[in-house]
Amino acid sequence: MNKNALFLRQAKSDDVDALKQLLDRCYRQDEGWTNESDLVGGIRTSTDELATVIADPKHYVFLYPQTETGNREGQETGELLGCIAVDMQDNTDKSRAYIGMFAVHPELQGHGVGHEILQAAETFATRHLQSRDQPSCLTMSILSHRPELLAYYERRGYKLTGVTMPFPEDGNNGEPKRQDLQLLELEKTVGS
Repeated sequence: MNKNALFLRQAKSDDVDALKQLLDRCYRQDEGWTNESDLVGGIRTSTDELATVIADPKHYVFLYPQTETGNREGQETGELLGCIAVDMQDNTDKSRAYIGMFAVHPELQGHGVGHEILQAAETFATRHLQSRDQPSCLTMSILSHRPELLAYYERRGYKLTGVTMPFPEDGNNGEPKRQDLQLLELEKTVGS
């Protein structure tokens, strides 16, 4: 992966449809190694939820757009090649940033793009957290029954916290295909 070619920009309200299309493709279609199509059907998220997240000042959604030249200066084509979100959370015990909505176009998976996007989000979050006078960590959640995804994040320094949550049944995140589907919380300590 050429680090000079990868650039991220913050999502805007007019990115909602393209962002939803990328997330649905990466998570709900049977493409790429990160899809969840055997575990969850339907949508990955709703356009209303995406619009709310993008408008929230404590929530940063970063996009990796395709350009005509492949460079920052190129004209964006409208298609998104990747995304990641950082939610700065206020807690009394430690400063936390929740990493979520991480997706890479299936054709680019396995080429280092995801690694670079995640690294950029972690760097952004760590810089913001270090300005607070308390211990800091990055958190995320993954679906149970995804040992390969758990192994990927463990190689990146994340550890299971033991906290589990039932898969949301609000209709905004798809329909589980297994009764025992849960979200597992992961955490990575950052800073000193």
